[in-house]
Amino acid sequence: MNLRTFYVCLSFLVALGCGRGPMLPGDSGPPIVNVSQPVVDDVIDYIDYTGRTDSPNAVDIRPRVTGYLTKMPFKEGSDVKAGELLFEVDIRPYQAQLDQAEGQLELAKARLKLAQANNALALDTAKTPGAISVQDLNKYEAAAEEAMAEVDAATANVEVNRLNRNFCEVTSPIDGMVSRYYFTLGNLVNQDQSLLTTVVSLDPMYAYFDVDERTLLRIRNAINDGKLKPKKPGEIPVMMGLQGEEGYPHQGVVNFINNKVDPFTGTITLRGMFANQLPTEGVRLLSPGMFVRIRIPLGEKHPALLVTDRAVGTDQGLKYLYAVDAENKVQYHRVTLGPLQDNGLRVIADGITRDDWVMVSGLQQVRPRMEVHTERIPMPIPAQEAVANTQGGTSADAASATKPAEAAPTQGGKP
Repeated sequence: MNLRTFYVCLSFLVALGCGRGPMLPGDSGPPIVNVSQPVVDDVIDYIDYTGRTDSPNAVDIRPRVTGYLTKMPFKEGSDVKAGELLFEVDIRPYQAQLDQAEGQLELAKARLKLAQANNALALDTAKTPGAISVQDLNKYEAAAEEAMAEVDAATANVEVNRLNRNFCEVTSPIDGMVSRYYFTLGNLVNQDQSLLTTVVSLDPMYAYFDVDERTLLRIRNAINDGKLKPKKPGEIPVMMGLQGEEGYPHQGVVNFINNKVDPFTGTITLRGMFANQLPTEGVRLLSPGMFVRIRIPLGEKHPALLVTDRAVGTDQGLKYLYAVDAENKVQYHRVTLGPLQDNGLRVIADGITRDDWVMVSGLQQVRPRMEVHTERIPMPIPAQEAVANTQGGTSADAASATKPAEAAPTQGGKP
């Protein structure tokens, strides 16, 4: 080590011993957090589920006779009426069979006429004692009855062939929307086997969803207590929302509850019914098989406390809020949550009062009994914050637009 290096190291050690080393950052004091009082508003308790739409009536169109397709007058994907012709199987063989059966019926009727005449003549002859034997008399009577039976059999045969003749015309049994062609002209289709197309009804539309046993009991208790009033006996009001829609704009009723809870899943199937009318100019909105959001209200409107959902913390599955007391210390409040409202505020069913100052920011910076500085702001409303951000405003602008500030911002003052 040379002399220059020695003096440099000595100077550094002297400076360090004199306390002139690198300075540590100073204490910045208690953190500053935003606090708001809960919003008091009238809300309706509800529960949300997911479901799938389904058609009340869905029919597989199959031929009832075997033959070759000769007509398909409908347009794929169009609306059809009950009784409208969809397909026609080659009618000529069945028309020929019908004509033959009708001819056999006429022959049977002629034989019946002859047998009845012979029987009548025998009965007239029998009026003269000994003119005809009893055996011959019975033979003529039996012949007439046999001819009558042949007429009945021929009549039934005509009806069978007439049905087969009519079954060549495949019609829609319901009003609804028809699918595509599964067979095209000239193809051979087999009786009761070949699937030609399908037809589904679209108005009304069903939505099936599964409800847990606990919620089912809540719904039934709400009905029994008069909090939930069905529109008709057994019809519970229900709302539905589609993908891309805000809220639940479609109103309907629950018109079916399954008769058994699934013991493996602990759920029971419910079915909502919704109108799906065809607009004057446009198309129906709902189709079978769509994913939908379902909301069931559990009573009438009642006052409740609401806070922004981001103020709620989770501690090992338990929900809590931080509130700042009169001494500017953070207090831990275990809470019971209610439903999330459309504006983004969460109902707090239990755990706080309307006078509490709830922390709405900086939850990660604090711990219970910690002293903080507070800044009072109106309760942030996520829906209005989103609108303000879209329009170039700030969350504070959105909050101040809905609720005036309760007090001037403070730095360490008592909330």
